[in-house]
Amino acid sequence: KVGETKERDDEDRVKESAEPEELVAIADYTAVDETQLSFCRGEKLLVLRRVTAEWWWGEREGRCGYIPASYVMQSLEDPEPEDTWQDEEYFGSYGALRLHLEMLSDQPRTAVYHQVILQHKEFLQDKVILDVGCGTGILSLFCAHYARPRAVYAVEASEMAQHTKQLVLHNGFADKITVFQQKVEDVTLPGKVDVLVSEWMGTCLLKMKGDLCFCIRRSGTLHGFSAWFSVEFQSVGEDRPQLVLSTGPTDPTTHWKQTLFMLDEPLAVRAGDVVTGSIVLQRNPVWRRHMSVTLSWTVTSEKDPTSPKVGEKTFPIWR
Repeated sequence: KVGETKERDDEDRVKESAEPEELVAIADYTAVDETQLSFCRGEKLLVLRRVTAEWWWGEREGRCGYIPASYVMQSLEDPEPEDTWQDEEYFGSYGALRLHLEMLSDQPRTAVYHQVILQHKEFLQDKVILDVGCGTGILSLFCAHYARPRAVYAVEASEMAQHTKQLVLHNGFADKITVFQQKVEDVTLPGKVDVLVSEWMGTCLLKMKGDLCFCIRRSGTLHGFSAWFSVEFQSVGEDRPQLVLSTGPTDPTTHWKQTLFMLDEPLAVRAGDVVTGSIVLQRNPVWRRHMSVTLSWTVTSEKDPTSPKVGEKTFPIWR
């Protein structure tokens, strides 16, 4: 973690040697700690020193602090037309049958969605349903088969939509399910919808902040941190058992598995040590389908609480 001493040292070096440069913020940013600057899109920032490729030392309204380099540019004007290749690359990856086979073979994932739709078949009856990012159309087919909806609109931007149309036809639901090969932002539907269904998990939440706090139960080596998620499906209407989809290491394996955040240098820890810290997720303002995860941690020893081990690392996540 960047500390106050480093902040003062960097500020002194800036005053001595840097050539200030005024840049514009291209996205909002919220500081993780007191050594960073918060700012809004469109604000002008004075960059005093390019400390690393990722972090620069700058000034905003008389206050100095660290600025993420990817959040500032010469101007807000796009140097090139809209980069449609990002969408093409992203949706192109979902056109592969192999990827959808992996998701369909994920028994915990597919089974819990199957159960949720079965539990709500009376609620879904005669409704107009929108399935966003339908993939092979498995959720649309579940709805059409069990719930007898008035209509199902299945929206899929990738080439998989062509296969989905065939699956709908071969399963006898062409009169109920209409497949649209478009982005959901661009599609024009025949009318309003009553219910939205989607399996959207996979990129985590953007600009999410969280705190870490746990105790070390046995002595050993801390190599890193692991992350996973759980989804709770709240019942609509009647009181039914809550269904949960968990991707944790003690639960049945899913295609999401878990995410590992490995430390550059493992830390020796002892039973009774306390680990505290924070985790911040930020979307990349330029490569909009990418993000970064910044982990900050402090390991405080039960025997010597005055000498904690402190660290911070940023991990890029590429979609």
